[in-house]
Amino acid sequence: MKLNNRALGTSGEKRAVEYLKSNGYEIITVNYRYGRLGEVDIIARDSEYLCFVEVKTRSSIAYGTPAEAVTKRKQGRIKKLAQIYISQNNLFNASIRFDIIEIFISKDINGPASYINLIKNAF
Repeated sequence: MKLNNRALGTSGEKRAVEYLKSNGYEIITVNYRYGRLGEVDIIARDSEYLCFVEVKTRSSIAYGTPAEAVTKRKQGRIKKLAQIYISQNNLFNASIRFDIIEIFISKDINGPASYINLIKNAF
């Protein structure tokens, strides 16, 4: 299947969920949205931490690493969404963490990921 950005992103998010599950995370929700503010790709629990996970998938590093695409502006939006989620779910005492999962997929999005990197406490 030919790569396009939406298919690449969707494939990456599915792989990220499986990766987190296989590493002991409990997936709480995927693609949490609030209004027009944006979305958090994955909200999961890792032991005592409530993790807000941004997934970045790339087929090359021609424009930088996936983690470099999580700009200060994007980080700010994720933090605002985390505050809303915490408020909506009365989780004020939760220990939280912001993680990034970098996924590199070569030409075929149905093939195996060539690299998955979890960056805990990324910002």
